[in-house]
Amino acid sequence: MPNAQNKKLKTSAKVLKKSNFVFIGPILLLLGTVGLCCIPLTQTLIAKPTNAEPFKSYKKQSFIAEALIRSGSAVVTLETQRRVFSPGNSGLPPGLLMDPYLQRFFGLQGMGQPRSRIERGQGSGVIFSTDGFVLTNAHVVEKTDRLMIGMSDGRRVPGRVVGQDSLTDLAVIQLEGSGPWPSAPLGDSDKLQVGDWAIAVGNPFGLENTVTLGIISNLNRNVAQLGISGKRLDLIQTDAAINPGNSGGPLLNAEGEVVGINTLVRSGPGAGLGFAIPINRARDIAKQLVERGRASHPMIGVSLSSIPRTRNSSNQFAKSGAMIRYVIPGAPADTGGLKVGDVIFSVGGKAIAEPKDVISAINFHGAGSPLLFNVKRNLQEIELSITPLEMDSLDNF
Repeated sequence: MPNAQNKKLKTSAKVLKKSNFVFIGPILLLLGTVGLCCIPLTQTLIAKPTNAEPFKSYKKQSFIAEALIRSGSAVVTLETQRRVFSPGNSGLPPGLLMDPYLQRFFGLQGMGQPRSRIERGQGSGVIFSTDGFVLTNAHVVEKTDRLMIGMSDGRRVPGRVVGQDSLTDLAVIQLEGSGPWPSAPLGDSDKLQVGDWAIAVGNPFGLENTVTLGIISNLNRNVAQLGISGKRLDLIQTDAAINPGNSGGPLLNAEGEVVGINTLVRSGPGAGLGFAIPINRARDIAKQLVERGRASHPMIGVSLSSIPRTRNSSNQFAKSGAMIRYVIPGAPADTGGLKVGDVIFSVGGKAIAEPKDVISAINFHGAGSPLLFNVKRNLQEIELSITPLEMDSLDNF
C-alpha cells in the first residue's frame, strides 16, 4: 500500500509540473508580448511630434489699447487759476469803515476791504484740430485768469479761451505755441446704439491719462430728468466711470473716435452714472465758437415731448412726431399759431421722429428767417410759418 500511494503521488507531481508548464508558459509569453507592444506605444504618446504646428498665442493688445493709440495723445489736462474775492468781515458798522479819518484815528485801515485768494482747478480736454483747438466743458474754464495745458508727452503750454457757451456747457481753447499738435478723430454720435462700447479718458482727481471702460447705457437723456435747469442738452448716458476731473475729456467708441464730451457724474443715489454731450452737438457749437466767439441758440418758445403711444385708425402705434406741451405767451410759436396738443411731424420739409429733431432743425435753420412747420391738430394737417428768435430775446416774454 505505501508503495502504491507513493507511486500515485509521484504521478500527480509530474502532472502538476506539466500543467504548470502548460498554463504558466503561455501567460509569460503573452505578458512579454504585451510588454513589447506597450513600450513603443508609450514612447509614441510622450514623444513630441516632429510635424506639429507652432502654438498660436492669443492677441495681447485689446481694442481699447488700439483705440487709445488713435486718440490718447490728443487728451490733455487743463490747469486753471482764478482770483476769488470775498467781502471783508470786521464786525464794525459799515459807516465807520467808510470814513478815512475814523479809520486812521482807530487804526482800522484796510479792515472790511474785500479779500482775494487764488482758486485752482483741474479738468480734461481733447484736441480736435491740428490747429491746436481744444474742446472742453465751459464750467472748467469759467472765469479763468490763467490756463495751462498739460500734454500727454509731458509738455505744458499756455492756452486762451476762444469762446464758451454755458447753455451747452462747452468751450473751445486755443493752444499757444508752435505745433504740430496731435488731434483725435471725431465720430458720429447719431450712429450710437445702446450697448455699444464706451471708453472714458481723462484726469479724475488729478490722476492723468486714466482710462475706464463701459457701455452706452442710454441715449437722449434730457438734463431736466437729472434735476438740472438752464441747460439745453440731450446727453449720452454711460456706466464707464466718470469722476471729478474727467469733465471735458472725450468719450470714445471702440474705434477710438470721439463720440462725446464727458460732462456730468451722478453722485449720491444713483452713483455710477456718467453723462456726455454728443459729439455732433459739440462739433456744431465748437465751430460757432471758433468762427464767431459765441454760439447761436434759435428758439420758438415751446416745450416738447414724445407723442403718447396711442393707436391710430390702422390699429398701429403712432411713433413719430413731437407733441407741444407748453407755449410761451407772445413767443414766435404763440404768434405763429402753434397750440398745446399740436403734433409737429415736419419742420422745413424734414420729417420729425422725436422732439430732438425739432431742435436740430431749428438750430440748423438759425434765427431771423421764417421756417415752415407742419403739424397735426384734431386729425387735420396744418402748415404754419414761424420765425425763430435767439434765446436771449425770449427773456423779454
